[in-house]
Amino acid sequence: MKSLQIKIFLFFLIAACNAFFLSCQKVIQVDLNSSAPVIVIEGTISDQPGPYQVAISQTVDYDQPNTFPPVSGADVTMSDNLGNSEVLTETPAGTYTSSHMQGVPGRTYTLAVLSSGVAYTASSTMPLPVEIDSLSESSLSFGRNDSKDVEVHFHDPAGTQNFYRFVEIKNSVRQKNIFLITDRLQDGGEITSTLFADTDTLLTGDSVSVQLQCIDENVYNYFRTLAQVLNNSTLSTSPANPPSNLSNGALGYFSAYAVRTKFIIIQ
Repeated sequence: MKSLQIKIFLFFLIAACNAFFLSCQKVIQVDLNSSAPVIVIEGTISDQPGPYQVAISQTVDYDQPNTFPPVSGADVTMSDNLGNSEVLTETPAGTYTSSHMQGVPGRTYTLAVLSSGVAYTASSTMPLPVEIDSLSESSLSFGRNDSKDVEVHFHDPAGTQNFYRFVEIKNSVRQKNIFLITDRLQDGGEITSTLFADTDTLLTGDSVSVQLQCIDENVYNYFRTLAQVLNNSTLSTSPANPPSNLSNGALGYFSAYAVRTKFIIIQ
């Protein structure tokens, strides 16, 4: 069997993905038997008030503990296409935080990172936000006893290609599932999307909030590939790393997104 590729930080990304793309579409192939560390950059900016954060770490060999060391001492700058920019402050180690930058839909944002003499950049254009009309419950539990799922109802703007990511937070805990759709077959229509839970279940009394993130195509492709890799992680074939919009071989992504949130109590 082929040697596994870099620990593609799959589990790191699921755990960190949260609150914590236009250049490179290349899938990085790295031998894990004994490979040099690769930098991992995960940054976001939204249309909601900051601060915004960029997490920087590095990979480890496959046989090492699943802990990704933070990268300190990097120069991290976030800027937009109107000339606004900010140098982020490192607090704590490996986490770089803004203080005054404000995301605005329609603008293109660039993340620039200089670490150990190597420069990494990524750009992402923030789409316009789309409102959630309502949330409802789905009882299609597929044999999961009394478990329920959340349905998201919203109207897709006509005439523009839209890419959506849903983030589900149950009882203040961000869920690990990756939910994505496009409006390719539903442009301008009323959309209902069910957030089927793979492992975590929703029961009566649970408090659930759902974020509807409008993301750009590169970020959509990143998470779509990540979801496929996670679903196939038990297969014998070696998976490829998700396509990053970061330059110079960095893993991770930079996303500028607009977001709207609604809340529901499971009955």
